[in-house]
Order: sequence, then structure tokens, then C-alpha cells
Amino acid sequence: MGKIITFQRPDRQTCSGYYAEAADQGNAPGVVVIQEWWGLNDQIKGVADQLVEQGYRVLVPDLYRGKVTLEEAEAAHLMNELDFGDAATQDIRGAVQYLQQNSPKVAVLGFCIGGALTVLAAVHVPEADVVISWYGVPPAEAADTRTISIPFQGHFAQQDSFFPPEQVDALESQLKEGNVNHELYRYQAQHAFGNENNDSYDPEATKLAWERSLNFLSQHVK
Repeated sequence: MGKIITFQRPDRQTCSGYYAEAADQGNAPGVVVIQEWWGLNDQIKGVADQLVEQGYRVLVPDLYRGKVTLEEAEAAHLMNELDFGDAATQDIRGAVQYLQQNSPKVAVLGFCIGGALTVLAAVHVPEADVVISWYGVPPAEAADTRTISIPFQGHFAQQDSFFPPEQVDALESQLKEGNVNHELYRYQAQHAFGNENNDSYDPEATKLAWERSLNFLSQHVK
């Protein structure tokens, strides 16, 4: 359904990504989807394709510059090598700006490390209209989440060893302190419960989280 394209970052450098749209949806609302720590793999492309079926134009920036892995150790290495500030303010912002050329509104939706980057995008990407984070929270010092000025939705796992519940509680306190328009949902599930290729996949939690995400997108960007 989709293809690899190249788009420009705010600093005039380029980034590639997986782009998909329906044949008659060139002006549809946009969604920038942010990968898990595995890279731009078939699973995250499948997420993009599903969103196209829901009536969106979608771009998944290739944050690892072509590298994809199935191994947790290598995924951790790639994640640790990533410059999160550059990814949020350049790759992701550039992707939002690219979709914005034809889409009236653009959302950012990310999973795992992509969820953490989505939170950063909510702070550092002024062009974004709404953000949705699935089980990802950046370090508190990385961004002042009280300053978020767009609708924010989060989906978090209660048995998450990567982003534990207390980290989510701290994020929620910051959002409340800043009077951010937000919805936070917690699921009796494990980290990455929404990835059908994981042992921790939870179809019931995934179904509910997707219903809430699509309603949120429909409410704010359609």
C-alpha cells in the first residue's frame, strides 16, 4: 500500500520514511506514526496501513536510517544510539510538516520508544495538532510536559517494566498541573501489549486502546 519517500527536516537535512495514503485521500488528515525500538519494520508499516484504511495519510519516519532488528540486545543498542532530541525536533517535526502541506490537521502517534518520542513531540513540535502515546514516557528532565498545548492521549500498561506505573503517575501529575487537555488510560497488561508479534500481546487491551485512539483522532483531526 505504501512506499518509501524522502522528506526535508527543519534543518534542511533529509530523512526517509514509509508513506501511505488511499488513492482518493490526498487531502485526508495526517498521522505521523513513530516506531518501536525494532525500527521501521513490517509491523509498524502494518499499523500505518490500518490507519490509511481509517481515512488518514500516514508517514512513519525511519529514525534508525534503514536499520531493523528482531533481537532485543540490538534494539536496545539502536535505541541508546538514537538522539531523541534530534529525532523529535527534526525527523518527527519534518514528517509533520511534510503531511501538513496537504493535510488540514496532523497527529503524532507512537509506540514504546515512539511513545516517549510522541510526548517530546507534544512539547517540541508546534505544528502537531494532537498526540497519542502508547506505553512510552520520556525522562522527566527531557521535556516540561506542563507546557503541552494540544490534546494528549496516553495508553499505558500496569505491568510495564520499561515504563513503570509510577513514571506514568508522574506524567499525569505534570499534565494536571499544566491544565493539559488529556486522557490517560491504564491496562492490566504488559509493555508493548499492542504489538501482535510480541509474547506480551493482549488482544483485548489492544482492541480497546485502538477504539479510544481512533475516537480521539476522529474528534481532533478529522
